[in-house]
Amino acid sequence: MADFNFIPSDSSIFILTGIPGLETAHIWISIPFCTVYIMALLGNFTVLFVVGKEKSLHKPMYLLLCMLALTDITTSTSFMPKALCIFWFNLKSITVKGCLTQMFLFHALSNVHSAILVTMAFDRYVAICNPLRYATILSNARIAKLGLVCLVIAVFFLLPLPLLLSRQPFCANRIIPHKYCDHNAVANMSCGDITVSRVYGLVIAFIFIVCDVTLIGLSYGLIIRAVLRISSKKANNKALNTCSAHIWLILMSYPLRLFSSLTDRFGQGIAPHVHVILSNVTYLIPPMLNPIIYGVKIKELCDKVAKNICRIHSPHTTEFKPA
Repeated sequence: MADFNFIPSDSSIFILTGIPGLETAHIWISIPFCTVYIMALLGNFTVLFVVGKEKSLHKPMYLLLCMLALTDITTSTSFMPKALCIFWFNLKSITVKGCLTQMFLFHALSNVHSAILVTMAFDRYVAICNPLRYATILSNARIAKLGLVCLVIAVFFLLPLPLLLSRQPFCANRIIPHKYCDHNAVANMSCGDITVSRVYGLVIAFIFIVCDVTLIGLSYGLIIRAVLRISSKKANNKALNTCSAHIWLILMSYPLRLFSSLTDRFGQGIAPHVHVILSNVTYLIPPMLNPIIYGVKIKELCDKVAKNICRIHSPHTTEFKPA
């Protein structure tokens, strides 16, 4: 396919190359990426549908799962449709405003996702350490307010990133070696002084990751202390089992994000296509696996999903008896 819009002729656009060095293989590379993206959408929409339909699941824990599913859908959708347009149709151009908007949405939604994982850790702490007051401490209305607070905080702290870059002069060579508008990649397009933007981005990333991991660690430290005080082994196993799905989500999300962030900023010796692929794996694999993990680990949700699938595949039929 002809590379018909690779050279920018308009000062108001950027060019996204896709995966640098592997442009000729974009069609083949798109197959696993598209498959993972579709599976992520199906899994997370299934969770939203089942929890919304089943009144018995209208509880704080499942409301948090819906929030997590919603952030998984929106985060991956903030960059995958454009990436598939690059892979399939070679549509590499994106306006500067569109690029900055995509960058803001991607980073803000990623941080909302992280904040929801922190809220889920607090939910597990209350459920295990203070079960008698769980219903009064964490009502559905309070969980909704916490979710709104997470969104407001993410927007407030991430909005300066595109605003700082929008004031920068961009160079003539506006080719971004990525398949979406990452903050570092866009900052490198500037011909001005980007020290403030770089430092702010690094500080915000550090603060969010450190604060979130610290709060999650504190919650699980208190949970472990409470579990060790329980004399019954069966009760111990039951308490820990309620946290297993959340622990898996944490182990999938934070190590990948931290490693991707560090290699993106300090891994100058790593090939560009490795940076891009690693970044996409970080933000595509967890959204695909999250519904599977908490669908398998949480029996009540698994049963409701199975029941709804059976309803779809085995609709009621009317028997006609001869007169």
